[in-house]
Amino acid sequence: MPTIIPSATRIEAAGNKPKLIDEYVGRVNTQSENVSIAHMRSPGGWVEPGQTPAFQEYTIVLRGELQVETKEETFVVKAGQVIITHPGEWVRYSTPSEEGAEYIAVCTPAFSMDTVHRDEG
Repeated sequence: MPTIIPSATRIEAAGNKPKLIDEYVGRVNTQSENVSIAHMRSPGGWVEPGQTPAFQEYTIVLRGELQVETKEETFVVKAGQVIITHPGEWVRYSTPSEEGAEYIAVCTPAFSMDTVHRDEG
C-alpha cells in the first residue's frame, strides 16, 4: 500500500553559514535506513567540512551552482545537472557563488551522522 509523507523534517546543517535541509525520507522523518531524500538550500559562501561517507549520494541541482571537491578534482554542478559521489571517497560540498544553490540529495543507504565521517575541526 502506498504511503504519503505529509511533510519534511528540518535537519540542522553543518557548515559555516545557515543551510536549510528538509528531509522527506530518511532516518529522521520516516525512520528509513535504506534511502534518504532531502531538499537542500544553501546560501552563497556556504562550505561544509570535508567527509568520507559510507553511502552513495546522488545530488540533483535545481538552482544555482554546487561545488563538489574531491582529492583529485573540483566539480561545478549547475542547475539541471547531477553528480554522484561514491562510498569511501573524500568530498567537500560548497556554494561559493553569491547565488548559492538549491538541490535534492538522495543517499543510499540513508544519510547518518555515524556514516558521514566528517573531517575533524
